[in-house]
Amino acid sequence: MHQRKFFVTFLLIVSFLLSSNLSSQNKSTYNFLTLNVDARSSALSGSVEAIVNDVNSIYYNPAGLSTLENPQGSVGFFKYLLDINSGSAAYSQKYKDIGYFGIGIRYINYGSFEKYDETYTNTGTFNANDIAISIGYANKYIERLHYGVNAKFIYSSYDEYSSTAIAADLGLMYQIPEYMLNIGISLLNIGTQLDPYVNTREELPLDLRIGFNKKLEYLPLTFSAALHNLAADEDKFFDRFKNVTVGGEFELNEYVNLRIGYNNQHRQDLKTGSTIGIGGFSAGFGVRLKNMYLIDYSFNSFGKIGTTHRINVGFNLK
Repeated sequence: MHQRKFFVTFLLIVSFLLSSNLSSQNKSTYNFLTLNVDARSSALSGSVEAIVNDVNSIYYNPAGLSTLENPQGSVGFFKYLLDINSGSAAYSQKYKDIGYFGIGIRYINYGSFEKYDETYTNTGTFNANDIAISIGYANKYIERLHYGVNAKFIYSSYDEYSSTAIAADLGLMYQIPEYMLNIGISLLNIGTQLDPYVNTREELPLDLRIGFNKKLEYLPLTFSAALHNLAADEDKFFDRFKNVTVGGEFELNEYVNLRIGYNNQHRQDLKTGSTIGIGGFSAGFGVRLKNMYLIDYSFNSFGKIGTTHRINVGFNLK
């Protein structure tokens, strides 16, 4: 009865957030914060709000940190389109009985650009970079209900212009082990600019997400689905629900997992003609070595625009 009471409370919180008047502005800055960070999450098309035992949950739902079985770290590299490169690093562990603490760092380098003045005279080159640092805390309220929060510092630089901001992420996760089901909800990028690029302050990309994953009883498959950007300011309420992602993780054996995902919004955005191929779909795999090291890879299709690749190396500490 006690567990059921808190599960009902959890669902009420979810219903309240979904029906609230939160709205993200169409004209927001730091939109790199909406991108998937690591290879596993990217292969599952971002359906990871309820993922467990993964240090990279700090980027999607900080409540997931309190499901870690051991101290865990991860570093990753992301080769984006053109000359854009990105990387990330995360680490988390439990500290006594206080809770779970974590840190996550993500950056994007957009490459080098030619610079011209108002007379179209070449004056050299300039670079553009974004970085965000998250400090997270998570714990269990009861055995099945997890909560987490991040404090986030953001820095962006484009040529001689730069900007800083602070933000917070909030997350909840509820586990139902008898059904092998996890439910997660997170509200990301609640914050404000400290220093705008010029004189006008811009909104951060507020993102309300809800998702679940379910391990099937008779198949070595964990199915996941999520709704992203539910705080978007849409003309029609139900347009929010087109931002759906689904993913599947197949456990071939105790050492190898295969993954596949689909992002509906990405596929709709990539429509540039009569066909977009496999745009919006993703795939990847994970390899566990000696129960200590993890190697993850993901492939994402952007239709006619191109493809992207990510790789992460993780490690568990005893």
